[in-house]
Amino acid sequence: MKYQTCMSKLLAATAIFTLSCSAVMASEHGTEAEAQEMVKKAVALVKSAGPEKAYKVFTEHPDGAFKEKDLYVFVYNFDGTCVAQGANAKMVGKNLLAMKDVDGNAFIKGMIDLVKSSSKGWYGPYKFNNPANQSYELKKSYCEHGAGETMVCVGTYFEK
Repeated sequence: MKYQTCMSKLLAATAIFTLSCSAVMASEHGTEAEAQEMVKKAVALVKSAGPEKAYKVFTEHPDGAFKEKDLYVFVYNFDGTCVAQGANAKMVGKNLLAMKDVDGNAFIKGMIDLVKSSSKGWYGPYKFNNPANQSYELKKSYCEHGAGETMVCVGTYFEK
């Protein structure tokens, strides 16, 4: 009897732990609304502090206001040069206009074209490596026109 009671409690605890972990993992993905809000705050910082200071904040403060869950700010000039990158500072200064995802989609160019024509909006889907699990997943990015000829974006992975 004690064995059955102990096993029942162990199974119940395991089920609760599994559900808790699933809920935590699901909440690790940023939402579309959170991505849009982060872009709006980033554009406001560019306008109030100036591009140079804002880009430094986006790139050098990975645990700050512009990095939450799997969301981060990235900024490109319209020529395709990365000027700020909240997840990988090594990308700054590189021209990635021709970079393509695993399906051949030139997504940086696509985002730039969207912002040039509409000033803001969602671009996607495209496939991007998710550093949390090292696999390619569908992603889309919300972008707005930044300072001069730049775009400010935050991407979010599609929920599975």
